[in-house]
Amino acid sequence: MEHKKTFINGEWMDGTSGRILQSVNPSTGEVIAEVRENSIFDVKAAVTAAKTAFYEERTWRDMDVQTRSDILLRIASLVEENLENIAETEAMDNGKPLREAEADVDDAVHCFRYYAGLIRTPKEGVYEVNGNFGRMHSMEVREPIGVCALITPWNFPFLMGVWKLAPALAAGNCIIFKPSSETVLSTILMFEIFEKAGLPKGTVNLVIGPGGSIGNFLAESADVDMVTFTGSTAVGQSIMRAAAGNVKKLGLELGGKSPNIIFADTDLDAAVEWAMLGIFFNQGEVCCAGSRIIIEHSVKDEFVRRFAERTERMTLGNALDNPDMGPLVSEKHMNDVLSYIELGKQEGARLVCGGTRYTEGKCAEGYFVKPAIFDGCTADMRIVREEIFGPVATIQIFETEEEAVRLANDTVYGLAGAVFTNDAARAIRVIKEIRAGITWINCYNPAFTEGPWGGYKMSGIGRELGTHGLEEYQEIKQINMNLTPGEPGWYQKR
Repeated sequence: MEHKKTFINGEWMDGTSGRILQSVNPSTGEVIAEVRENSIFDVKAAVTAAKTAFYEERTWRDMDVQTRSDILLRIASLVEENLENIAETEAMDNGKPLREAEADVDDAVHCFRYYAGLIRTPKEGVYEVNGNFGRMHSMEVREPIGVCALITPWNFPFLMGVWKLAPALAAGNCIIFKPSSETVLSTILMFEIFEKAGLPKGTVNLVIGPGGSIGNFLAESADVDMVTFTGSTAVGQSIMRAAAGNVKKLGLELGGKSPNIIFADTDLDAAVEWAMLGIFFNQGEVCCAGSRIIIEHSVKDEFVRRFAERTERMTLGNALDNPDMGPLVSEKHMNDVLSYIELGKQEGARLVCGGTRYTEGKCAEGYFVKPAIFDGCTADMRIVREEIFGPVATIQIFETEEEAVRLANDTVYGLAGAVFTNDAARAIRVIKEIRAGITWINCYNPAFTEGPWGGYKMSGIGRELGTHGLEEYQEIKQINMNLTPGEPGWYQKR
């Protein structure tokens, strides 16, 4: 069993809280590593290090863009060189199949390279302004925000960390990074790469420990200029309240209960495959998962038959063996998902397939749940309204386009959604009516570094990725210069 450390002010250290965090392989239930958690004293030290690095030493903040870009490219290359090790660590620590972990790390490489290139492109602007004040020159510039606290979830530990780290560093900020306690190991590998790449002391700081106490401290701290968080809506609301003290900037990517609308004219076999990717990818532990399948009544029975038949053929197993689906992240989360499945039965939904713990062979000690499909669901059921965050799909029916849109938008969330139809006009018409930030037509789940990622309503505020992702970590300053010094000409002397 490995012993891991955290990273504060350029030094590897053991946390001083006295608590030991154990990393458990969800495929086997075995402890694979441990780390001593940080205390609030340690977190304060991390904040001080980032504040000093940004406001006093200014090494990273004032570094020329070419050099900063080159360091980000160096990080990308080091991640690429260590792809296999990072992916295997991620698969063991999180439970996702190895091929999915490899794809995550590959996407992370591209993300670093994207932002390394983006900061070299022309930006900002100069404006023509009126002459009431004389001859004026007006322009905008973008500056780093300062000390940024980045808090990430356990479902995509490495990739979602990079989604925040790459643009935040590209913009010139200094970082306190707090990963989920469930999955810390790939993040530690990331910080080893940061050290090797030569990031200046205090630019990046890693703290590990309870999300409640550490997250609230970072949100409340007047020395932290921004908090960005990906996770549950309830925790996001708590962060908003805590951050009100110094009105710091927030970025929140929160929960989802996303609709997948399927019209009768679509290719049902293709819709089945995409629906499976939408809800069973990453064991259903995906914020944008297409968990609410809303299908036209005339083809519902045939779709459910094909969907269930295909689902029952899925393989479950150790993440390193590349099954169709790995284990859930922890025993607690597995039990939470199983409790929702029992609730669905009690609410009157019909369990078509799956929905039980899988304990065959070497999976006996792991946290496996057979992917579940519920038919006969209604909008008032909790399994339809609440985010389960597991491999559980619900089926609802509609008769008209208007009803499909109404059902799709009948949720407090607005992260994602999809439409399947061969009618191009209807596809555009319906997708524009869906109140969600990430949408697809005749597919589900593709995500691209170049495009904005984020939601409407209680799915959060702000956007990650693309040019918007860089702007999230920047302040905009307006500069107005008088080119004809002297008294203003907008009034007449009397």
